[in-house]
Amino acid sequence: MITGPQITLAHGGGGTMMQDFLHDVVLPRLHNPALDDLADAAVLACPHGGELAFTTDSFVVQPLFFPGGDIGHLAVCGTVNDLAVMGAKPAALSLACILESGVPMDVVARVMDSVKASAADAGVPVVTGDTKVVEKGQADQMYLTTSGVGWRLPHAPAGWRSVQKGDAVMVSGSIGHHGVAVLAARAALPFTTPLSSDCAPLNGIVGLLLEAEREVRWMRDPTRGGLAAALNELAVQAGVGIELDAAAVPLADDVKGAAEMLGLDPLYLANEGRFVVVCPASRADKAIAVLRSHPLGRGAARIGTVTGPMPRGRVVMNTGFGGTRIVDMPSGEQLPRIC
Repeated sequence: MITGPQITLAHGGGGTMMQDFLHDVVLPRLHNPALDDLADAAVLACPHGGELAFTTDSFVVQPLFFPGGDIGHLAVCGTVNDLAVMGAKPAALSLACILESGVPMDVVARVMDSVKASAADAGVPVVTGDTKVVEKGQADQMYLTTSGVGWRLPHAPAGWRSVQKGDAVMVSGSIGHHGVAVLAARAALPFTTPLSSDCAPLNGIVGLLLEAEREVRWMRDPTRGGLAAALNELAVQAGVGIELDAAAVPLADDVKGAAEMLGLDPLYLANEGRFVVVCPASRADKAIAVLRSHPLGRGAARIGTVTGPMPRGRVVMNTGFGGTRIVDMPSGEQLPRIC
């Protein structure tokens, strides 16, 4: 069943409407084994051995510049991170720019400088690209599309099919920074504590983890839809339940305060410099220690447990008051155009 007569913002929000759109409109027409997993990157077998990871993403964030990043930094990090959590070493990026007529040249140059610096920081070059210019009013100044390729490491995670009852669920740091930072910048909200995006390339910390811990089962960077969407996708794909501990989920005071003021749930806020890890419970302490040894993982924590097979998958959270609540897949998007 097609989800409505026309596209809405919610169809791109990472929640149930986006999932319905993909399953009702996209997959029936483009079905193939590499696409059907809807992973962060497609994994392709190379004719002469090994596996190639390939991903692509578009970025339409407003404003173009926000505390902790900008559209250029976001585009590089987003694509590098999609490759990294698939257990790939990023090798190269492409960059396509859709520019609106009338955008100041110094704005474009500033974004390109950011792309250059971010790619250098990640150690992944931009090797090809494209530029199109459209009429004023058709592109909201600038849209970027980045694609990336990387070589899968021999000890890359096996993916959702390997997730088992009793496995530990971990996150590499405090959540929700990107979502509240973009919203605050867009609306010029006068928070007394400056909010900053967590946007960062994860290939370094992911590589460190996979080198030290060979039993990682699954990873994901929780961008649109946040931690809640990422774990719901895993629960449904693997047919398992996931139980979270509210007290264990790392949440910075400034993000918590901003989310409460805005009526938002941090579990659903986008992250651009965090990733979720599932590994055997017996390996969790070592994995957390490795993550905390890296600057991007100092706030790493074990936040839950895989509870076993379920027909449709469900994520629940122990509230700390003796009760539990269901953490549903978001239906749409709390914050449109955050990436």
